[in-house]
Amino acid sequence: MYQFFVEPSQIQGNRIEITGQDVNHIKNVLRMKVGEEIAVSNGIDQKEYRCGILELCEDKILCELRFIKEDGLELPSRIHLFQGLPKADKMELIIQKAVELGAYEIIPMACRRCVVKLDEKKQKSRITRWQGIAEAAAKQSKRRVIPVVKEMMSFTDAIKYAENMDVTCIPYELAEGMEKTKQLIESVKPGQDIAVFIGPEGGFEEGEIAKAVEAGIVPITLGKRILRTETAGFTVISWLMYQLET
Repeated sequence: MYQFFVEPSQIQGNRIEITGQDVNHIKNVLRMKVGEEIAVSNGIDQKEYRCGILELCEDKILCELRFIKEDGLELPSRIHLFQGLPKADKMELIIQKAVELGAYEIIPMACRRCVVKLDEKKQKSRITRWQGIAEAAAKQSKRRVIPVVKEMMSFTDAIKYAENMDVTCIPYELAEGMEKTKQLIESVKPGQDIAVFIGPEGGFEEGEIAKAVEAGIVPITLGKRILRTETAGFTVISWLMYQLET
């Protein structure tokens, strides 16, 4: 079943109105008809509004609410992925898969070893594109909320942003002791905010790790193999998802 996001104001009693780009998608791409059922979420209350199409208008789709599902599909904790900016289109893959796995928020991060440098104009256009990818992934994976892709932060600002989060970790290739990693993952509890710091290609510099440790962020190992930047985040989020959903 297809899912779409609307603003809370577009849900009025048993009537739901869909506008924007989804109108063209429903009418001309999916070629849906009156009476067909779709799922709608408002991105806030984590409910799924199951409704049937009443009318296909030129600039909106009118739907009738049939029932509401409250099945708790979101993870019970909020995972904040701080991602060192990678090269080429890797960031798009990272955002897509992080959203599918349950990340609450993605924060692009400028680190010393980042090869890609974005000026203010490019940052704005990239963030817009990345947010669109997050929304598409949220629809595909039947999320109840659309994870936010934040404005790019410096490594220093990212550490400050995470300072009040409950659990913070930074995978590092020189970290040792898988037992420490397991203990950190197993310590995670529902309702917590979890910060995961992932470096760009080439990883973090020693000075960045030192600054993170000084701020209380825990260096962990992801195993004996060196993972690519686009794999490391998926690994940590997957472990957290397993811990939180069991």
